[in-house]
Parts: sequence; structure tokens; C-alpha cells
Amino acid sequence: MLVIGLFLAEGSILGDPTLNQNDSAANISAANISAASGLTSTDIVSWQPGRSAALELEDGVRFEGFAFGALKSISGEVVFATGLVGYPESLTDPSYRGQLLTLTYPLVGNYGVPRRDPDLQIQEGFESSRIQAQALVVQRLSRDYSHWNSSQSLDDWLVSEGVPGIEGVDVRALTQHLRQFGSLKGRLLVEGSSNRDEVQNAPCHDPGSVNVVAEVSCSEPILHSSGVTGAPRVVLVDCGAKTSIVRSLIARGADVLQVPWNHDFVSEKADAVLLSNGPGNPKMTEETVEMVSRALGENRPLMGICLGNQLLSLAAGFDTYKLDFGHRGQNQPCYEVGSRRCYVTSQNHGYAVDGSNPPAGWQEWYRNANDASNEGVRHSSKPFFSVQFH
Repeated sequence: MLVIGLFLAEGSILGDPTLNQNDSAANISAANISAASGLTSTDIVSWQPGRSAALELEDGVRFEGFAFGALKSISGEVVFATGLVGYPESLTDPSYRGQLLTLTYPLVGNYGVPRRDPDLQIQEGFESSRIQAQALVVQRLSRDYSHWNSSQSLDDWLVSEGVPGIEGVDVRALTQHLRQFGSLKGRLLVEGSSNRDEVQNAPCHDPGSVNVVAEVSCSEPILHSSGVTGAPRVVLVDCGAKTSIVRSLIARGADVLQVPWNHDFVSEKADAVLLSNGPGNPKMTEETVEMVSRALGENRPLMGICLGNQLLSLAAGFDTYKLDFGHRGQNQPCYEVGSRRCYVTSQNHGYAVDGSNPPAGWQEWYRNANDASNEGVRHSSKPFFSVQFH
């Protein structure tokens, strides 16, 4: 089994050969850390290692570190996101359901977690009412935070939400490994957690093999009013919809009827239908695809975002496939087919539409500038269109 050394404060390496590798993580002294990193004891006095933890990938590669957040072990798909900021939004994005989220930026948590406004039905700074990711993987966690609207630290937030994390991981090495070998399932094993042995001995959770959408969709229709007289009504098919989508529609003067993923939205009286983002394999949501197929028999505007792009494409006759390591982060470039106009977009998806052979009447709209994978489709004559970014 390959073991990757620990990276701690200011990129110091606990895997240095001058350290006694038989020492437990909890017993590493300030003097040893200082010797490895060149930092003085004054520099590191505020940092205290947590419980030992390890991220074990299904191919046998192991990354060691220290636990923070909830004291529990868990498994899922290990993915990485390349954004520099926005960890509250990312962690609460339902598209990360079932995944262990790795943040490639080396320092995470320095602006804390936004406070929730009890008077707002749709909170700002979050994409859902809870953390959706299985776990968080970072290189360095900042326990000190400063922001005018912050209410607690990232560590405390994860504890309150029951979500574990691991710090001290060389996220560059982990990301390079995932880019080379593709997204892998893995286990976060926390020393002293009551379910550690259970998680270690059980098969890793695979969000691509189950209908994860059913776990994150609303359970009954919800009407969000814009307060505008005579406002157009948009049916938002909730496959794991981010709250920012609802806010954006309301800000543009639309009333939003948010319905469950398996709701008969075709029968709803509305001016347009929007298929939301969401987690997992689009082929696991057959009921939604069947209803989208019915909606294609109408002339009512039908739009899709992220997973919605894949669901619309499946209903139209395209195929979908799993990307090697996905597109995740706020800095994903894509271009419009034909004009070659380029956009830097926010994305979060592990599956893509195969746009190589579009069905009759359909065409590719956008492609990814890095790997040329599909980023959007549209119908040549009807008001049906979707994009992979959001």
C-alpha cells in the first residue's frame, strides 16, 4: 500500500526522514514539527493535531492526516474541486451528495461560515439547508476566521452537521492521482470513531449506482412567489436544485413552482419548465427522463442545467457517460460551438452528454475548452435547450 506523507502548516512535511515514523500522529512533538518545517515553536503553538485519520482509495493508495469535524468514518466517491473560495456553497450543493470533496486550494476556512437569517426562506451563502458532501478533504484547515457575516468556524459547522473532515493531506498529490487514474471510491477512516471498523470492512458507497436524486429532492411542491403581478410561472423540477437557481428566477420576476424529481410536471400549468442540477448518474432517474420525453411533445420552453442537461439529452436521444475525473469548480472554461466564444463557468458534474452524433433536430451548443466534452445542447427549431454549467 502506497502511503503519502502528511503536509501541515506552511506546507511542512511530516514524512521527513528525520522524524521517527513509529511515533503516533498524536505524539509528534512541537520540536519535531519545528525540525521538519523550519518553524519555531512560537509559530506553531496555536496548532494542535487532532485524531489520526486516513483517506484510503480503492486502488490501495493511502493519504494520512488529522481528523476535524464530526468524529465518524465514512465512504464515497473521492472528487476534487478547483475553486479558490466558496466552500459553504460547495459543501451544501446537492450535486456533491455521496462524495468526499477535496478542495485543491491549500488553505480553507479563513472566512468561517455565514450566519443564517431566520427571516429568509431561501438563505444566501448556502445552496441547500444542510451539508450534502460525505466528507471534506483539505491540506490546511484555518480554525481562525474573520468575516463580517461569519457565525462559526468551518470545523464547528462540520461538527454540528455530523460531517467528518481530514486535514494534512497533500491535495496536489491526491488531485494528480485522481486526474491520472480517474475518480475513485474511498474511505475516510478516523481513529477512535465508533464505526471505523465497519466502514473499513464494508464496500465503499458508490453514488453512481443508486438514485441519489431521490435523497436530495423536495418531497412535495413548493411555491416561491416573486411578488410581481402577472409574473410568469416556471416549474423547477428539483433533482437537487441549488437555492441560487430559485433566487435567480425570482430576481428576474418569475414565480417558481419547485416540484419533486418524480412529480408529473407535464400536467402543471406553467410558462416554462426548468430541469435542475443534481447528483449522480442521470440514467438512475428513469422516471424523470420519461416525463421529459413527454414534455418534448409540447412547444412549451424546456430548459436544463447540469444534471438537467443530461436528462434532457437522454430524453432527446443522446447518450451519457462518466467522465474520468469530472469538472468541479468555479473556473471551468467552455466555448460556444460555431462562434468559439469562450466563457469561464462554475461546474460540478461527473457525467457528460455524448455529443458526437446528435439526434435529428438537435445540435451541440457548448463544449468544454479543456477536453472538448459536451457542455450544452439545443433544438434547432423548438424552445428546448440546456447547459452543463451553472
